[in-house]
Amino acid sequence: MANQKPIILRGRTLTFHAAPNGPEDITAFSYEEDGALLLSDGKIKVRGPFAEVQSGAPDGTEIVDHRPHLLLPGFIDTHIHFPQAQVIASWADQLLDWLNDYTFPAELRFADKAHADRIANGFYDALIAHGTTTAVAYCSSHPNSVDAYFEEAERRGMMMLGGKTMMDRNAPEALCDTAQGSYDDSKALLAKWHERGRARYVITPRFAITSTPEQLDAAGSLLRENPDCHLQTHINENHNEIAFTRELYPDAAHYLGVYESFDLLGSKTLLGHCIHMTGHELQVMRETGAVAVFCPTSNLFLGSGLFDKSGIESAGIRTAIATDVGGGTNYSMLRTLDEGYKILQLQRQRMHPLTSFYWATLGNAKALSLSDRIGTLDAGSDADVVVLNAGATQTMALRMETVETLSEELFLLQTLGDDRAVVETYVAGNRQKSVRLKP
Repeated sequence: MANQKPIILRGRTLTFHAAPNGPEDITAFSYEEDGALLLSDGKIKVRGPFAEVQSGAPDGTEIVDHRPHLLLPGFIDTHIHFPQAQVIASWADQLLDWLNDYTFPAELRFADKAHADRIANGFYDALIAHGTTTAVAYCSSHPNSVDAYFEEAERRGMMMLGGKTMMDRNAPEALCDTAQGSYDDSKALLAKWHERGRARYVITPRFAITSTPEQLDAAGSLLRENPDCHLQTHINENHNEIAFTRELYPDAAHYLGVYESFDLLGSKTLLGHCIHMTGHELQVMRETGAVAVFCPTSNLFLGSGLFDKSGIESAGIRTAIATDVGGGTNYSMLRTLDEGYKILQLQRQRMHPLTSFYWATLGNAKALSLSDRIGTLDAGSDADVVVLNAGATQTMALRMETVETLSEELFLLQTLGDDRAVVETYVAGNRQKSVRLKP
């Protein structure tokens, strides 16, 4: 992105500084009715009122006028499965059946690099179409899939996190690696991709059921050797999963105790689902700084249970929100926020739209320890921006006629919005959605 010509994006700018402390907390965000962003060399150079940004810009700077639309930081998806792009919307029972019937057969195809490359192109198109500029993905157990994933991200200039799934049991033989093999592959891929451009490698044992103690020990070794890397896995999603894990690790105090015993927990550990947590597990999460990742559409689709946002956050644990495609049913963070709202409503945990949009931007960036780079429109941040139109469909436009506040508009976007509400997606200052949609 070097020597990128400066451009100004004009529109209504919204960026968060902290988690809103209630609907009236106007100190948590900055909103500019006629705002602008000066972008250059992949960064946001200036944010402020349009007149001020324009007056300080170099002569001849291009102005892209997105009024009356909203400009926000690009959405961040903290848990998604790259090899499951062709698994989404597969009729299924519950978690373990779904993995065996659909997921594992689909992942076997990623031994073929050409297949991985083709799916990567469509996968990234879907992210961009829905305004997602950063995601944290599980690749398959094949190094080919990791290369395809990061190569496509590099072509588009996206900050993406991901890694090879480590799994050496309870899966088809052709999909399984070994403890040593997974360590060697992961170490080589980490050396190749971690911090190459905007890429970030994630150590990725799928979950306790598909890893032997030897493999979890290998994952722990990788994390100790590379403490700046993230680690991602799954926990407490489904009752049958929990029971099977207890059979495989009978000496563990609880499910989280398995990961704790192999030193897999820390401030960059992302634990998908965290639905059926015990009090002691929450205590361990707080002490280690691990992050609980809420995946509402997959939790509903697979009938897994209800994420207790209030209880988990009250225990002092950081949270993130994610699509979890392909168990999740949509690439859209707007649709994900909508389903998350409903899950919390069932538990009388009413989520305000300011909280929703904080969560999908700065909140997720903080959960990833990357808020110095992404998740805001502040000067110095990477120039990842999404442009949203709350009147994108006839139904939305009719409702917008009665909307009077920013919060009402955000809730409309969350409740009725999808990829049609995403006017444009900028990655490192480059427009991507409109370019990708051209024939």
